[in-house]
Amino acid sequence: MPVATALTIVDPRWTLFVRVAAAGSLSKAAVLLDMPQSMVSRNIAQLEAQCGERLFQRTGRGVVLTEFGEQLLPCVSSLLADAEGLADDIRTRRGKPVGEVVVGMLPSAVRRFAGTLFAAVQAQMPGVRLHLIEGASAQLEEQLQDGRLDMALVLRENEASIGEAYLLARLPLHLIGSASDPVLAERDIALKQLSGLPLVVPGRPHLLRARLDHLALEHFMELSVAVEADSVQLQYEVVAAGGGYAIASVLPGSLDQRLISSRIVEPVLERFVVLVESPRRPVTRASREVRRLICNLSMPSI
Repeated sequence: MPVATALTIVDPRWTLFVRVAAAGSLSKAAVLLDMPQSMVSRNIAQLEAQCGERLFQRTGRGVVLTEFGEQLLPCVSSLLADAEGLADDIRTRRGKPVGEVVVGMLPSAVRRFAGTLFAAVQAQMPGVRLHLIEGASAQLEEQLQDGRLDMALVLRENEASIGEAYLLARLPLHLIGSASDPVLAERDIALKQLSGLPLVVPGRPHLLRARLDHLALEHFMELSVAVEADSVQLQYEVVAAGGGYAIASVLPGSLDQRLISSRIVEPVLERFVVLVESPRRPVTRASREVRRLICNLSMPSI
């Protein structure tokens, strides 16, 4: 990291030119600038040599601008003002992230997380433009591999698959049914009670479907698939219409009044929300800072 030094946009001798013109004297300008008069005189002489014209006419009481100097003064004054504005802007922006960061987000995370992330980025990193994309976990994983996203919140079905991803939340799986269903009268339901129930689940290939197939073999259960539906919202609509039971992660207060759920236990089945970065996108200061924000933000209900 280079060490920040004083920022110079315009040759400082032009600042000296304006100061001398305002003071009307080399010696007065030297006092105001706290520098030897000989240095003031030498710098003005160097400017005159570079311009090929005299800037000041020496008089018995100091100096006055020549006609050439009079012509230059408003231009130089305006240039110095612009340069100071640019220098201040650079000092303000120095070390702050800028640019676009593309973040993928699960549908279940959008309502509770998108606004919080946007507000945090806007407040802390005004130079960063967020591009938010909603999608199913498998779609987001594909876009990460293609380099279309900088990072994404995705689901992983087991801890072993988390790898180097950042763990954001652990979510238990629930059995979801219609609101009046007596099977879901209790807060929890044992996994073995799912045997033979008509299930509304994603079609193969799907990570959750593969997990359910494995659990059925491991626990000697009958996995009875009534309907295949590849999005959670589709599954919920089929369940609400009496088509069976869905298996999904349920956020508190996220189910509409047509549905109820019970947590699956014996064993408790968890899914994991993780933050994954694309292996094909360059890591920028902006993407690092957005990642830091996501990791630091509270996500108890995702």
